[in-house]
Order: sequence, then structure tokens, then C-alpha cells
Amino acid sequence: MKQAGFPLGILLLVLVAYVTDYSIILLIKGGSMAGTSTYQSLVNKAFGITGYVILSFLQFLYPFIAMVSYNIISGDTLTKVFQRIPGVAPESILAERRFVIMLTTILLMLPLSLYRNIANLGKVSLFSLVLTIAILVIVVMRAATLGPHIPSTENAWVFAQPNAIQAVGVMTFAFVCHHNSFLIYGSLEQPTINNWSRITHVSVLFALFISMSFAVCGYATFTGYTQGDLFENYCKDDNWVTAGRFLYGITIILTFPIECFVTREVIGNLFFGGTLSTIFHIIVTVCIVAAATGISLAFECLGIVLELNGVLAATPLVFIIPAACYLKLSEESWCHWNSIQPCMILITGILVMIVGFVMAVMFPQECSHGKEMFYCMPSNSSIYNITDSVNELNSRSPVFIPNIL
Repeated sequence: MKQAGFPLGILLLVLVAYVTDYSIILLIKGGSMAGTSTYQSLVNKAFGITGYVILSFLQFLYPFIAMVSYNIISGDTLTKVFQRIPGVAPESILAERRFVIMLTTILLMLPLSLYRNIANLGKVSLFSLVLTIAILVIVVMRAATLGPHIPSTENAWVFAQPNAIQAVGVMTFAFVCHHNSFLIYGSLEQPTINNWSRITHVSVLFALFISMSFAVCGYATFTGYTQGDLFENYCKDDNWVTAGRFLYGITIILTFPIECFVTREVIGNLFFGGTLSTIFHIIVTVCIVAAATGISLAFECLGIVLELNGVLAATPLVFIIPAACYLKLSEESWCHWNSIQPCMILITGILVMIVGFVMAVMFPQECSHGKEMFYCMPSNSSIYNITDSVNELNSRSPVFIPNIL
């Protein structure tokens, strides 16, 4: 919302959700037309070995960078949670993001990633979804209680901002699931197009509702101060947000293994003929997790990671490849009514990918990782402390707010 502008951001979020829904179904239809059961074999059937290698690279790149971003998030959020524990000072090892990333990776993420069957994470995914709803409740509550006490930035509510293309990249990153769609489709009890379409509609609509709620409430609270990681905006001593950070960290930890499944499958298909022995399964998993963890230790800014992953990997997976495969395999002319929409999505994806990459490099998001925002400073906290009574707030000098700005 900050990058796109609030009204345009809402429209773009709906558009990206629609394209996601349409292209996921298009992808499985293309697989049925080609008689294939994996994303790689579909692209191989449509565009040969060159397309197969390009897709394999993108299918590896997207979830791998997602794993990096999840590690960054866990380091950002859990360090603040640990600092709320009595006796844990800012200089403590539990407040060191690199140590926290290593700890969560070794104790939780790696063991979960060693599962061989993605269906084993079904209950884990359901639990993660429940936690996401609980986090949303906290964000909505803070939008109502904290938001009115944080001054809006200039031009906070204009229709559009110049970085809208970068926003599309981040939104696409949030919605893309094409890299594991065939895995999930194959795990259904009744893998049919109709059943898949119904599941996709419900899933994407629910994801849109959750994403829209987070986006609207988060941006309405912080406007131009909004960070790439929303929880970086809240004050460290906010107890409700501390609970939200803890739940958010658990959600990220539970999501991490699903992305690892995809990266491991790509490597297995590309270099091991599709099946990994137990020893290679362990070795490949450890190498992937170690590489993602190593990179996440070196980068602290989440925004640029999301943008680059969105335009370089997510956009081709959502916009370009499903549409291109369908158009290639379909016997209908590109001028046919059924082919017009895939053509439009294909062209849009190419433009978003090129322009988004250029803008992400030239105009990267600002990052204030680990820094308390101005409204959290001790001299200002009395104004923005949402536990203050209304009478106390009304009794304070109204000229204090512009003075601190």
C-alpha cells in the first residue's frame, strides 16, 4: 500500500488475486492437456529443454528466496519477543538476530524440512492458518487503538504512488503458489479440474481477505512510516504486539518447510531423476537450509528481498509461464476469445518483470531494521501509549505533536 498508494494498492491486490486464481487453474488445465503431472514436465512438453531449465531455475529461486525472507522475519520478530523476557537485555545473545536465526533453523525448521511427504505438513499448515487469523486480530485491534495517535504522513491517501510496479512484485510474491500447485493437486483425494477449481477459488479468496485486512489495517495505522516488515513499526514494549510477534514467528517457522519441499523436488528432478535416496534426501535438505540461512544472516532488509523475488521469480511463475504454456498447447488461435485473457496476462507479466526489476534496483525501499520509531521514544511514548486514558490524552498540549515532527 505504501509503494502503490492506498486506493490503487487495493485495486492491484484484487487484480493480482484474480490473476493468481486464473493462472493456477490454467496451469492444471495445461497439465491435463499435456498429460503431465509436474510443472517441469508441462513446460518441457511446451517449450523443450530450454523452457524446462528456465522453469527449474525459477521454481528453485522463488521458494529459496522465500526461505531467506522467512529467516529474516524470524530474526526480526523473535529477538523482540525474547527481549520482553525478564533478564534478557538488548545485549543478550537471545537479542542477537543471527543467533536466533541459527537456533530456530537447527531446532525447528530443519527437522520439519526433513519430512519426505508434503501431506505430512497438512496439520502444520492448518495450525499456521489459525495463528495467522490470531495475528490479524491483533493488527486490527492496534489499528483502532494505536492508529489515531500516529500522525499521517504527507500525501498518505493519494490515489497512486510512483512505485506501484514494485508493489505488484510484492503482492505477487504474497500470492504465488504455482511452484507447489502440482504437489498439492496430486495430494487431493479427488484430483479433478472441477475440484481443483473450487479449492483454488476458496483458497485465493480467503488469502485475498487476509492480505487485504493486513494491508488496510497496517497502512491505516502507520501510513508513510510503514516498513517492509509490518511488525518493525510497532514499539518493543507493546505486550499485545509481542504476542503477535511470537505467533508470527511460529507461523513463519511452520511455513518454511513447505518451501524447502519445492526446492528439494526441483533439485531431485533436475539432477537425480526425480527420486532421492534417504542419504541424498538428508544431504540436499541440509545444504538448502544451510544456504538459505547463510544468506539471511547477511541481509537485514526484508522489503528489497520481497520486491526482487516478486519481479524476478514470482511474476514469471504467476503471469508469464502458465499463460505461455496454455497458449502453446492450445489448438485455438491466439486471437480466439479464450486466448485473449492469457495473452493479456502474458504481456502484463513481461512488463511488470522488466519495469519492476529496474525500479527495485534504482529505488529500493528504505529499511530501519531494529530501530525504534520516533513515536516509541521515551519522550513521545506518553502521547502514543494506547493504554493511556482518553482524559490523559486530552489534557496534553496539542502543539506537542507538530513540535516533535
